[in-house]
Amino acid sequence: MQLKQVRGPAAAESALTRIDPLDLSSLPETALQRTRDFFGPDATPESSVLQMLRDVRAQGDSAVRRYAKLLDDAELDNLQVPQSQLNAAWDDTPGDLKQALELAARRITEFHEATLPRDWVDLGGGLGELVRPLERVGLYAPGGTAAYPSTVLMTAIPARVAGVSEVVLATPRRGSEPLNSTVLAAARIAGVDAVYQVGGVPAIGALAYGTESIRRVDKICGPGNVFVAYAKRMVQGQVDIDGVFGPTETIVLADQTANPVFCAADLIAQAEHDPMASAILVTDSDSLVASVESELDVQIAGNPRADTIRHSLERQGCVVLVDDFHEAVTVANRIAPEHLCLMAADPWAWAGQIRNAGGLFLGEFSPEVMGDYIAGPSHVMPTGGTARFSSALSVHHFLRTMPVVGLSPQRFSDLGPAAVRIAEAEGLPGHAGAVQARLDHIAAAQTR
Repeated sequence: MQLKQVRGPAAAESALTRIDPLDLSSLPETALQRTRDFFGPDATPESSVLQMLRDVRAQGDSAVRRYAKLLDDAELDNLQVPQSQLNAAWDDTPGDLKQALELAARRITEFHEATLPRDWVDLGGGLGELVRPLERVGLYAPGGTAAYPSTVLMTAIPARVAGVSEVVLATPRRGSEPLNSTVLAAARIAGVDAVYQVGGVPAIGALAYGTESIRRVDKICGPGNVFVAYAKRMVQGQVDIDGVFGPTETIVLADQTANPVFCAADLIAQAEHDPMASAILVTDSDSLVASVESELDVQIAGNPRADTIRHSLERQGCVVLVDDFHEAVTVANRIAPEHLCLMAADPWAWAGQIRNAGGLFLGEFSPEVMGDYIAGPSHVMPTGGTARFSSALSVHHFLRTMPVVGLSPQRFSDLGPAAVRIAEAEGLPGHAGAVQARLDHIAAAQTR
C-alpha cells in the first residue's frame, strides 16, 4: 500500500490534517438530520447539546431517563448498576482475561504510586505545600462498536492512587442490551464505587450538575464522541475536565535499522481505531519506506478491520522523508503527537531531544499498543498537538496543592518592609498597613 509522501518538517506540518474535536459542523448529514428529528427543524448539534445540559440541570433524573430512551432506546428504571451485576461480570470473566486485567491493574498502580507528589514544609523559611486529592471524580466510558475496559483501568486507578474518595463511572446502555461485562469487570477490579448506565451528553450533565440519583463530581475524565467533547467543554468551570480529545495519532520515528514488519504493524494498530486516526512514518531511509509499504499490504490482507485501516491510511496516513534523524526529531517536536515511537538503533540516545509528545515509546519492544493495555502509564494522552502544553493523565490530575505560609516573627520582620514598599507602589495602603501594624508590634515588644 503506497502512502502519501512529503519531505521535511514544514511539509509534514501542512500534510498532517488536524481534526478539531469540537467541530460539530463536520458531522455527516445523517447525524445532522437525526439532531433535527429529535430536537426540531431548526436544531443544530450545538443547540442540542446546550438543551440537553440545561434539561438535565433543571429536571435531573427525569431528563436523563427521557434522553436515554430518545437517544439509545433504553428504558432505565434504575440509573445505577447493582453491585451484584459487577460481581457477576467479574465471576463470569474467563480466567486468562482476569489474569491479564489484574496484571495491567498492578502495573498501572505501581507506575502511578511512583509518581505521587508529597507534602513538604520548610519551617525555617515558613513555607510549605500540602497535597490533597479531589473528593469525587466521574469517569466516562463510551459505548458503541467497541468497549474499552482498558480505559476504565487507565482512568480509575490513577484517581484511586491519588486518594480520590469516590470514583464513579458512566457508560451508556443501548436498548435492552446488557452493559459490556468486561467493562464492568474492569470497573470492579479498579475499585469504582458506582456505575451508572447512562451515556452521551446527559451523562456529562448529570456528573457535572448532579441529579437525584447521581451526585455531582469535581472532575470528569474519559473519551467520547464530538457531542461528549463539546459537552465537557460546556461544563468546564462547573467541574474540571481532563481535556478535549480528538482522533488518536501515532508517529513512528524510524531509521534504517528499524524492522519494517514492526513499523507496519504499529501503523496498522493505530489506523484500525477509526478512519480519522493518524498513522505517520517519519524516516531518513527510502528503502525502509518501500519495505513498510509492502508489509502493509501483507498485514492488512484478511484483517477484519481492513476497510477501516485502509480508509485511515489513505485519508490521514503519511510518510515524511527527512535528510537525517536530527531532522526527524525536529518533525516530531513540531507536530507534538499523542504517541511517539522511536524505532532507532539507540532510541535512548535520542530520548533527551524529544520535547513534545503525549507518550514516548522507545525501541522495537515498546510499541504504543503496550502503552494502551499493560505498560503502566495511562493511555489517556493529549492529541492534536496539545502535547506542546499538556500531559498524559496521571495522579497529578486528581490532586490539588495548597501552599502554606507560616512565617516566624523574625522571618516576618526580615520580609515585611519589602512587602510594605510593594503595597505602597500599588496604591493599596490597607495592605501596607496590615504589614506595618505587625512590624510596629514586633518593634515595640523588642523595646520592652
